[in-house]
Amino acid sequence: MYIIAGEYDSVSEVDKLRIEANESILMRCGNYIGMVPKSKSSNIYHAVAVHFYPEVLLRIYDDRPPKFLKAHGKAEVGMYKLNSDVLIKKYIDSMLFYFDNPSLVNEEILALKLKEIVLLLYQTKNAPAIQVILSNLFNPASYSFREIVESHYYSNITLEELAQLTNMSLSTFKREFKKIYGAPPASHIRKTKLQKAIDLMGSTDLRATDIAYECGFNNISHFSKTFKQVFGASPTSYKMTHFGKSLG
Repeated sequence: MYIIAGEYDSVSEVDKLRIEANESILMRCGNYIGMVPKSKSSNIYHAVAVHFYPEVLLRIYDDRPPKFLKAHGKAEVGMYKLNSDVLIKKYIDSMLFYFDNPSLVNEEILALKLKEIVLLLYQTKNAPAIQVILSNLFNPASYSFREIVESHYYSNITLEELAQLTNMSLSTFKREFKKIYGAPPASHIRKTKLQKAIDLMGSTDLRATDIAYECGFNNISHFSKTFKQVFGASPTSYKMTHFGKSLG
C-alpha cells in the first residue's frame, strides 16, 4: 500500500506501523486492521493498494515464479515500511496514469505492471527484509491468543478489532479471554493499562498526555476519568501523593 496523501495505521496480530504520505508498506498474508487517523499535513486520504494473489502470480510467470518467491526464508517479518522510495513513487505515478486512462489498459499491461512492482520491491535499499516478506507472502504467521492480546495491551484498538485479529467473533473472543485471564477483557486490559501508567509516573517525568498515549488511551480526558474511577484520585493527585512529584 502506497500513501499519496494523509496517514494510515496498519495493525497486524502483533505489530502496528504508521505510514505517512510518500511512504508505503508491504504486508504478508495475515489478519490486519487499517485505520486512517486525522493527519496534521492533509485533510484528505489518498492511497493505492496492490494485491498479490498466488494464482495470478503463477499465471503471469507461466507457473515458474522467480526464485525469491519460492525460497522461504526465516519469516519473522510480517510487514515492512518503505520510506519515500523514488522507485516506488514512480511506479505509483505510472499506475495513476492508467487509472485516469482505463481504455489503454489490457491484460498484458497489467501482467507487466505486476511483475514490475515485484522487481522494484526486490531492488529497493531494504531488499533483505522485503525478500523475506515476498518469499513468505502467502504463508501467514501463526500467533497464539496470548501473543496477539498482549502485543496490543497498549494499542488504541477496540475489543471488536482485537477479536478480529484473533479470527474470532466478539462473543467467542470474550469467552476465550476470560478462560485464559480469569477476567473480562475490558476490565483486565484497563487494569493493565493503568498499571503501566503508574509505573511510568514513578519512573519517568513524562507529561500526563504522553503517559495516556503510551498506555493506549484515546485522549487525556479518557485517561484521567478512567484513572479516577479506579483509584479515586486524578493522575496528578496520585503522583503527588505516592511519588512526591507533580504531573506535567
